[in-house]
Amino acid sequence: MFSYIHLKVVIILINKISLKHLRGDVFGGLTAAVIALPLALAFGVSSGAGAIAGVYGAIFVGFFAALFGGTATQISGPTGPMSVVMALVLTQLIASNPDTGLVLAFTCVILAGLFQILFGLLKLGKYFVMVPYPVISGFMTGIGIIIILLQISPLLGSTGDSNALAALSNIPSAINQQNTYATLLGVTTLLLMIYWPEKWTKIIPAPLFALITLTVFSSTFISQQGISVIGEIPTGFPSLIIPSLSLDTLYDVSYFAFLLAVLGAIDSLLTSMVADTLTETHHNSDKELIGQGIANSIAGFFGALPGAGATMRTVINIRAGGKTPLSGIIHSITLLIVILWAGDYAQYIPHTVLAGMLIKVGLDIIDWRFIFQIKKVGLFSASLMLLVLLLTVFVDLITAVLVGMFIANLVTLDRLTHIQLDHITFKQGPELLRELNSEISSSKMNMELTDDIQKKLSKSLEHTLLLAIDGPVSFAVSRELSRRFTENLSFTTLVIDLSNAKLIGTTTAIMITDLIERTKTKNKKVLVITGNEKINQSLQKLSLATLLDKKDQFNNREQALQALI
Repeated sequence: MFSYIHLKVVIILINKISLKHLRGDVFGGLTAAVIALPLALAFGVSSGAGAIAGVYGAIFVGFFAALFGGTATQISGPTGPMSVVMALVLTQLIASNPDTGLVLAFTCVILAGLFQILFGLLKLGKYFVMVPYPVISGFMTGIGIIIILLQISPLLGSTGDSNALAALSNIPSAINQQNTYATLLGVTTLLLMIYWPEKWTKIIPAPLFALITLTVFSSTFISQQGISVIGEIPTGFPSLIIPSLSLDTLYDVSYFAFLLAVLGAIDSLLTSMVADTLTETHHNSDKELIGQGIANSIAGFFGALPGAGATMRTVINIRAGGKTPLSGIIHSITLLIVILWAGDYAQYIPHTVLAGMLIKVGLDIIDWRFIFQIKKVGLFSASLMLLVLLLTVFVDLITAVLVGMFIANLVTLDRLTHIQLDHITFKQGPELLRELNSEISSSKMNMELTDDIQKKLSKSLEHTLLLAIDGPVSFAVSRELSRRFTENLSFTTLVIDLSNAKLIGTTTAIMITDLIERTKTKNKKVLVITGNEKINQSLQKLSLATLLDKKDQFNNREQALQALI
């Protein structure tokens, strides 16, 4: 039973709908819808789910992401990257499960939405935009190339392929068997998309102009030339799909759902950052993930394509005056009205026209800025970008991102390790005494250094090793710390000074306690200076109290030196 608590949760999740900017939101929503309609049809066809699935994907995802999301001006719907993955999902699941493959594919969409909601609830939003730029660049460029490769055959009037490798190998045969009329329509569409003047976009956007004029021209003058068209599409509201899952299909469905969820999260949050830049606002990443998750789950229940924040549609919405989530809602309602009223006319749209539009989408996704500057970014960044690109095109998207992240993090960790090692010093004998004299003379210590104390300290410090850690130290430093320690074993007393340490990771803390234990087993004395409550707590958790007496633990270096006299 729907309780008051449930109602309160829904109210908290819903974005604040304001009529303060009604005029701008109406213009923004209408303009975004005009752009979204032809692209939604194209994404639906290219995914294999059908044109109507693409349109309802734009309707459901656009409406509910705007209603529950965390970016006020974002327009959501099917995108190039999401459609590429959805095509893979449909192809593989239908091939392995002919009877239930379609239902399993939309079960993936529902589960992907639930994953995104979970990401938001766990407050993981900030981590999805921490991907190194060369990885994002290679990943997005790879997706752009996949879209282009998959649309070359449809542009030439042939049947499309299910993956990039097959599409690449079939290009020669597609060229030999091309339909000249289809090719002319497709190339004309592409040229219109590329060279359409910006000032004309305010009157009619290029995708809509190409869709209407070339569809009318094709159906009127060259309908008998064997040009492939969308064909009859279902009308009316889509029927409900009941999810299906079994132990046999659990792995595949979960894998594809996770892939869709991660890709959708990255796609949406990158678009949110673009919207922030244009509007000088700040989105809520976790709320945006929850909104996208709700939207995709609902879309899956109605057999609609999954979606994400669409950068081009979001930018157009903002430029047209959209300022609140109402613009995204108006965009979806407009699409619903259009498809219910004019859905019958969509059956005459040539596939080659949609292919021309998608090739332009693929060209826009490619990171040309990085490619043109590839000689300036350094060998590592360039190589990483190219590796991720190749893995994206010829292996799969998850492998590309994981491998790219793994390599980038290893290199970053190695660089940080060298920086952090500068904060670790070993000092012995005369060097330690000189530093002590310097600190006393500069009044950093309150010790009175009489001749008698000087002699005693000189004798004690002659066989004392000081290990000082100043600044943050991560787990990657621990191995080098241990190696350096073994190079300085000529001592009878070890002083470990952690008073200036900002952060000690668990691995490093374990290494320090290990050094203490190894030193004590050789009957050598160990003094530890913590002087930092957090550091002290980290060491106490690892049983420092059982390794060292309280008399050997100090709050500052002066106390430890007093104990050496």
